[in-house]
Amino acid sequence: MRDRLHQYLEALHLNGMAETLDRILDDAEQNATAHREVLLRLLQEEARVRKERSLAYRLRQAHLPWDWSLDSFPFDQQPSVAAHQIQELAGLAFLQRAENIVFIGPPGTGKTGLALGLLREALLNDYRGRFYKAQDLIDELYASLADQSSSRLIRRLARYPILLIDELGYLSLKPEQSNALFKLFDERYQRTATLITTNLDYDQWYGLFQNKPLVDALLDRLRHHCITIRLTGPSLRTPATA
Repeated sequence: MRDRLHQYLEALHLNGMAETLDRILDDAEQNATAHREVLLRLLQEEARVRKERSLAYRLRQAHLPWDWSLDSFPFDQQPSVAAHQIQELAGLAFLQRAENIVFIGPPGTGKTGLALGLLREALLNDYRGRFYKAQDLIDELYASLADQSSSRLIRRLARYPILLIDELGYLSLKPEQSNALFKLFDERYQRTATLITTNLDYDQWYGLFQNKPLVDALLDRLRHHCITIRLTGPSLRTPATA
């Protein structure tokens, strides 16, 4: 009977149930567990395994560069950041409101760490997300223009509930790249949340894109539903002195 059960479970790809079947049945025989309790335990194990595999898949697809969490962020070393505000954001209500978050500050002040922590929190709570270095994203968008796949790429990126664009700063942008990035922001506008880290304040974006009407339109969309967090102070990468 167990062999037949294993065959059915494997054929139906119920791997969580298959992995724990013998243990649960052995326990049921020893403790005279009711059939409905056995079935409940098997279903719980299947749900657990599927949840773990789904999380592992989301983490792989997000391309996180480091396994950082908000628990490890040194708030005591970065007084310009209100820990309670970040913890409130970690509740992820901003995703439901499709609000953007922009972290502005000098290099090393913790922008990427905070943004990655929020992205990871979203992944742990069943949201799909994606991390991009700004230059890599722009290069990918530009490459898609050559084979006329940019519309498909932008639609795919626009569907992520949370997208993190890191180090949007001193880049060399061609007009086509600027236009493609604007189209991405336009597709995500009021639908999904975008996180950006940058060392440029908003008025400096005009020098980055070299196109005032485009920057006006981009900032209008980005800042309509947006939380701006400015970080100051010395780099967290600087070794502490005795």
